[in-house]
Amino acid sequence: MAADVSTGIGQQVHAATSFTLEQVGKCFGAVVALRGLSVAFAAGTTTALIGSSGSGKSTVLRLLLGLEWPDQGCVRVDGRALERDQVLALRRRVGYVIQDGGLFPHLTVLGNLALLPRYLHWGRERIRARADELIALTALPPAVLTRYPAELSGGQRQRVALMRALMADPTALLLDEPLGALDPVVRHELQDELKAIFRRLGKTVVLVTHDLAEAAWFAPRLVLLRDGAVLQDGSLEDFRERPADSFVTRFVEAGRQLPERAR
Repeated sequence: MAADVSTGIGQQVHAATSFTLEQVGKCFGAVVALRGLSVAFAAGTTTALIGSSGSGKSTVLRLLLGLEWPDQGCVRVDGRALERDQVLALRRRVGYVIQDGGLFPHLTVLGNLALLPRYLHWGRERIRARADELIALTALPPAVLTRYPAELSGGQRQRVALMRALMADPTALLLDEPLGALDPVVRHELQDELKAIFRRLGKTVVLVTHDLAEAAWFAPRLVLLRDGAVLQDGSLEDFRERPADSFVTRFVEAGRQLPERAR
């Protein structure tokens, strides 16, 4: 595994992280989540995992972060097999964002942002300086830092969750339906902002969404899962013009269009 990167203020990460799943199988009791899945995420790329509920999308992210362990197969990080004693170091350098943000309600925004930096023995001034950088990046007002999650809008909470994931300047971002619970207007605004942030930071990004349009907006590469396996891997054009089977076609065509205006 690559050495931990520097997280000093104003410093860039040395390199983005790559991930590979090789013939990975994962069961939860009698439920098969993944079956012989092989997929790679190159360093510095953005990939969207799509598929119906229960297809295994979130399980992939949890395996990449060491929150779950494969029953068979191998998870590789920067080309090396992930071992259990390396998981804590991995989590320090990979940002993870879940739906609704997962913020601690009893902590202010700054308190939420400071959790990992304090564990890494950052000083108060360094934590505040990094928080100010991310406030500017995510276009939030500085006053947000003193508020509690319940005092924020849904869009603000998601921005704060992204800030928390970025605090230690990670080499990769794993995002699990980060915009799924937002209203359409806020979701549209954050899609634009997140895409700009991904492009600016140049990190490895793996994003889970059930929304094909959102996936295609964020990522040039789409990976469609079905029943715990990769059904198709490619661009939106590949899905439209060269579908792997009829399910891919149905998935692409499933998004409803607005009805025609009555004449």
